[in-house]
Amino acid sequence: MAGIPEGITRVESIFSKFPGIGRKSARRIAFYLLNKDRDEIIQIAKALVDLKDKITHCPVCNHITEHIPCDLCANTKRDDSILCVVEDSMDVIALEKSVSFRGKYHVLGGLISPLDGVGPDDLAIDSLMQRLDKVKEIIIAINPSVEGDTTTFYLSRLLKKHPIKITRLARGIPVGGDLEYTDEATLARAIEGRIEIPNE
Repeated sequence: MAGIPEGITRVESIFSKFPGIGRKSARRIAFYLLNKDRDEIIQIAKALVDLKDKITHCPVCNHITEHIPCDLCANTKRDDSILCVVEDSMDVIALEKSVSFRGKYHVLGGLISPLDGVGPDDLAIDSLMQRLDKVKEIIIAINPSVEGDTTTFYLSRLLKKHPIKITRLARGIPVGGDLEYTDEATLARAIEGRIEIPNE
């Protein structure tokens, strides 16, 4: 665009690809950064590089971490017999804020979505099946959507071969809602009011 230096439009283009950030917001961010001193920009750039270089997935639960295993898996005060299965790490963070769950987690890394070419083999389901020895209950805490219900159905069919209680979150969470945007009280009620998935 005429009158705007190429450096601004490059930064604007990068930030406009971020979720929830439109072109105008991206331009505001670019101008905000332009007014910062070089040291602050270097700190921001270093934090972004560290984000990519230092954060990995826990080999046990697939949650994001800087330590192997992650702090949640390493915590001996948490209940190994209850496993909460979620779509992604944002859901773990949301449930942890509710301070109502003291078990352990398993992050699938997505949901089954045939239209998007995502099948069970693309998710961390095999590693979930390898964790069932000590588990007495699995809570399927997946967003209530078409993909979420498909994944819940698939997991419940797979898990019914094992003598494990299978529950899902109570439907206090609205259909189409995301765990990461649900308030702590609603999440706490959903955990407490979970219902068992019948073992047909």
